Amino acid sequence: MTNHPNRSGRIALGIALLAVTPAAAAQQDVKLSGYLSNETAYTFGGENHWSKSRNTLNLAATGSFSESISWKASGWLRWDPVVQHSDFYPDKVQDDRGFEGLARETFLDVSLGDWDLRLGRQNIVWGEMVGLFFADVVSARDMREFVLADFEQLRIPQWAARAEYFKDDFHAELVWIPYLTYDNIGEPGDDFYPYPPAFPGLGYRILDEKKPRGGDSDDAAGVRLGWIVDGWDINGYYYRSTDVQPAFQRSFGLVGGVPTLTYTPTHNRIQQWGLTVGKDIGDGLVFKAEAIYTMGRRYDVLRLSDADGLVRKDTLDYVLGLDWTPDASNRLNLQFFQRFYQDHDPDMVPESVESGVSLFYSTKVWGDRLEPEITLIESLNRGDWLLRPRLTWNVSADLKASFGADILNGPPDALFGRFTNGDRVYAEVRYDF
Repeated sequence: MTNHPNRSGRIALGIALLAVTPAAAAQQDVKLSGYLSNETAYTFGGENHWSKSRNTLNLAATGSFSESISWKASGWLRWDPVVQHSDFYPDKVQDDRGFEGLARETFLDVSLGDWDLRLGRQNIVWGEMVGLFFADVVSARDMREFVLADFEQLRIPQWAARAEYFKDDFHAELVWIPYLTYDNIGEPGDDFYPYPPAFPGLGYRILDEKKPRGGDSDDAAGVRLGWIVDGWDINGYYYRSTDVQPAFQRSFGLVGGVPTLTYTPTHNRIQQWGLTVGKDIGDGLVFKAEAIYTMGRRYDVLRLSDADGLVRKDTLDYVLGLDWTPDASNRLNLQFFQRFYQDHDPDMVPESVESGVSLFYSTKVWGDRLEPEITLIESLNRGDWLLRPRLTWNVSADLKASFGADILNGPPDALFGRFTNGDRVYAEVRYDF
C-alpha cells in the first residue's frame, strides 16, 4: 500500500493550494493560514537509526460566499529525506513516508436556521479522551506512528455529508460517508507496523491491503443525539460502517516449497452504539465517560486449525475520566478503561476483560514560555506501558519547539510491548502563519 491520495484527494488538494495563491486571495475575501514544521526522531529501542525528519507545509484558506454559506480548503505536503534515502527501511516504506500530498479538511458549510450542513472532507469527532481513541469512531487514523502523533495529525478526515440540528438543549447529527477513508497502517518494515502473529517453523508473508471500493461495502452512515440535562452533556449514537481498522486474514500454503502463512489486511462491516457523558463538577474538575458497543469486529486467534485465523467478537469498551484544571497553568487528567469480549475465545491474545489506566499532567513555567508534560498509559493485564515526557518551548506567539521521548515496554504480544523496538527521542519545530 502506498500513501498517495486518490483522485478525489488530489483534486481537493489542488483546490486547497489554488485557494491560497495571491491571485485567488485578491479576488475573494479569503483568510489564509498554515504552518511549517520539522519533526526529527532517533530510535534507540532496537537497532539504532534515524526514524524521521519530516518537513510539513500545511496550507489552509477560509472564506464565505454569504452570511449563510462559508468554506474551507486545506492540505499539506510532506517530505522526509531521512526515510526517503534510508538504508534501514525497505523500498515500500520509503515510498510510503518519503513524500506525500494529502487533502485535509476541505468543505462547504451551509446554515439553514436551526440546521447546519457540511459537505466535503471533514473531521467528525464523537468522543475525545486523552491518549487513546474510544468513542471517536468516525475518523480514520494515521497509525504509522501508532498513537504517538498529535490527534491533529492522527485523524484523517472523511469525505462526508453531515447535517446538524440545534434546538435549545437538544442536538441531532446525521452523517453519511459515500466512500470511506481507512486507517493508514503503513508498510511492513516500518517501526510501528502492526504485524499479525507468527508461528515458529512456518514461513510468513503479508500481501497488499484489500479495501472495499464502491457500493454498500464502502459507505457509512450514523446518527447522534445529544441533550444537556441539569448540566450533564449526554450524547448517544449509532454508526454502521466498514471497519476502518484492518483485520489480518490468514491462509496457509506452500510458497517456494516452504509451508507459509500468508496474511492479507482486510475490512468487514461492523455496527457500533456509543454513549458519551460529561459534566463540569466545579472547582476546575470535569467528569467524562464514554461507552462503545461494537458488533462484528474480527480478531486474531493463535489456532492454526482456524481457516482464516480470525474470529468475530462483539465488544464493550468504556472509559471513565477526571480532568482537573485548578488554574490556567496546570492540568491533571486521570482515566480508567476496560474492554469486555463477549464469548471470549481462549486462543485470542487479549484476555476476556482488558483493563488499563492513564495519567496526564502538564504545567506552565517561566511566564508560560515552557510547558513540561508527561503521559503514562498502562495495561493492568500484562503490565505493559507507554511513557511520554515532553517539553514545549513557546519561543513566540507563532514559533514553538518541543523535545521529548516515547518509551514503550512490555511483552511482545501486548498493546505497547510489541513496539519496544520503537523507543525514540525527538525534537519538533513549528512556525504558524
